[in-house]
Amino acid sequence: MIRFDDLFHASNFDQAVKNLAADFREAHGLPKIHQLGLVVKDVEAAAGQLEAQGVGPFFIAAGAPVLWVERGAQKEVKGKMGLAYYQGYELELLEPLAGSDFYTQYLDLEGGIVIQHLGFLVDNVDKWADQLADQSETDLYVRGRLKAFPSKTDFAYMEPLKKSGLIMEFICWRVLGLNLGPPKFIFKTVGRLEKMTGKRSISL
Repeated sequence: MIRFDDLFHASNFDQAVKNLAADFREAHGLPKIHQLGLVVKDVEAAAGQLEAQGVGPFFIAAGAPVLWVERGAQKEVKGKMGLAYYQGYELELLEPLAGSDFYTQYLDLEGGIVIQHLGFLVDNVDKWADQLADQSETDLYVRGRLKAFPSKTDFAYMEPLKKSGLIMEFICWRVLGLNLGPPKFIFKTVGRLEKMTGKRSISL
């Protein structure tokens, strides 16, 4: 179990992130790390904790993906997530899902923030997932899709790495059909509005 706090308080945060599964990522030619997937018991509480330390503000939303296929079985799941940026990396806070234990198994019983996955922006999640499955010991774990007009996000989580327990995630974010990166400015603006109004989570 890798705790975010260890990276956050490292003398060089950027280098500490780059050290995560470095040998595996280099061996398989993965893109640069875009996202740290962080499992928490309560997204809003964790967001407040990190914001008090200068991170964020977090954009927080609750809802259900339009597609969630876990180890070949389609499931109906619901959850809550928070998004913010810190030193160039996207931080994604994730609560345990209703309908799956995908995040639950990474919960820290002591209430810490645990790094579950590393996310990579790609142009085609299926191509990258198939390629990594062919080249390594890890296979596809979850294939999913989120929709919130005008955006669509496809994602693929691979099985945890045996050495570190980390999961590799491929992410493709499209807006009006165009392959674009996540809208950092919008996340920050909406996160600030959520804090100002006291409504820390919106439904998607």
